Amino acid sequence: MAPLPSPSAQPDDNPDSYVGLAAEAADQQARARGWSTVRALPPGTVITMEFRSGRINFEVQDATVTRCWVG
Repeated sequence: MAPLPSPSAQPDDNPDSYVGLAAEAADQQARARGWSTVRALPPGTVITMEFRSGRINFEVQDATVTRCWVG
């Protein structure tokens, strides 16, 4: 039997600290802080809302993070 996959670790980080940053800087900062998946989306993008540990999401408008959430 195959081993069960272990979920990605989720860094102890404050998503609100990314709001207002340039999208590229936010991406680099998130990866440096240990996020395994960084997702940047334009406002109003239709996405699935399944929770994924280790993922941080940015809503980006005019190259600036306007909203951030984990999962």
